[in-house]
Amino acid sequence: MTATRHIAHLDMDAFYASVELLRYPELRGQPVVIGGGRNATPETLADGTRSFKRLRDYAGRGVVTTSTYEARALGVFSAMGMMKAAQLAPDAILLPTDFDSYRHYSRLFKEAVATFTTQIENRGIDEIYIDLTDLPGDPAETAARIKQAVRDATALSCSISVAPNKLLAKIGSELDKPDGLTILTPADIPLRIWPLPVRKVNGIGPKANEKLAAIGIETVGDLARADPEILQARFGRTYSAWLLEVAQGFDDRPVVVSSEPKSMSRETTFERDLHVRHDRAELSAAFTDLCTRVADDLRRKGYEGRTVGIKLRYNDFSTVTRDLTVPFPTADATEIRRAATECLKRVPLDRRLRLLGVRVTALLPVGSYVAEPQAVQGELPFAAD
Repeated sequence: MTATRHIAHLDMDAFYASVELLRYPELRGQPVVIGGGRNATPETLADGTRSFKRLRDYAGRGVVTTSTYEARALGVFSAMGMMKAAQLAPDAILLPTDFDSYRHYSRLFKEAVATFTTQIENRGIDEIYIDLTDLPGDPAETAARIKQAVRDATALSCSISVAPNKLLAKIGSELDKPDGLTILTPADIPLRIWPLPVRKVNGIGPKANEKLAAIGIETVGDLARADPEILQARFGRTYSAWLLEVAQGFDDRPVVVSSEPKSMSRETTFERDLHVRHDRAELSAAFTDLCTRVADDLRRKGYEGRTVGIKLRYNDFSTVTRDLTVPFPTADATEIRRAATECLKRVPLDRRLRLLGVRVTALLPVGSYVAEPQAVQGELPFAAD
């Protein structure tokens, strides 16, 4: 008989916003939206107090990165357009994003969890899976100690769910936010999982959600009771079988302790469409910054890559990408910039730019291919007519 697994999913609570509240504690309890540019940086006044921008003052096409729970209560959520958010919560405080700080606190909380076990699957900057199966003691008590360790290391709260598998643990970590500790067993599925909307299941996206709603399936319980033949006719054999399994809470995926990244990238969406000639200085600075940040990410994580690529989105929302394989793997900002510049020369620069991105793929651990990168100078093509 297979032993019961104890899989935890840890999700930091409103992570980016919570990091900002450490910096600006006077904003606690207020609706705060993260996602503004540099012009949203608070101003320190002569008396030492700070003046904050309001969401109603925002002008541009940016999107909300995250928001505090108070802002969410007003309907403002991540990935929402900032102008729409301003209509819903005009008096909310607007702050710029600071990904360096978020990565710093991400490392802190993951290092705190690693003092308990190395059986950790990294799922992003603010969430991880933890296999508690082989740890001594009660899993719920262990999860409580992990929560306290994270708070001690970061002064931030997290929510943890412990369940027999990753599927249930992921769902469970959302049930009692913020600062939640949720324990789920198979017996809890009818009571706590079946009443949830099907979109709460990781792997059921917006399109599948719409197709399920069209046949009267809105909750996980509806899905559990669905006719297999109807599901197969709508979704095919493989996906319909998966839907029926997850509705019953089945999931045998292991916690993947180590996974090699396939690429590292950075991109920025401009506050306004930039002209390749008139806004050359701003484009060039953004381009160099992206290359530098990708290089920093590679070095920090111990990788270098053979293929450098760029991504451009024009003002008509069309997108192009180009890639260049370099002779030797690199994590050098100058070399990445040189290769990315060569990619830029292969795309039309006759329209205004909405987004610019740089990526490095074909990654290798540093030292697995030893070579000195050759510096090559090149003029940025942002002066094209």
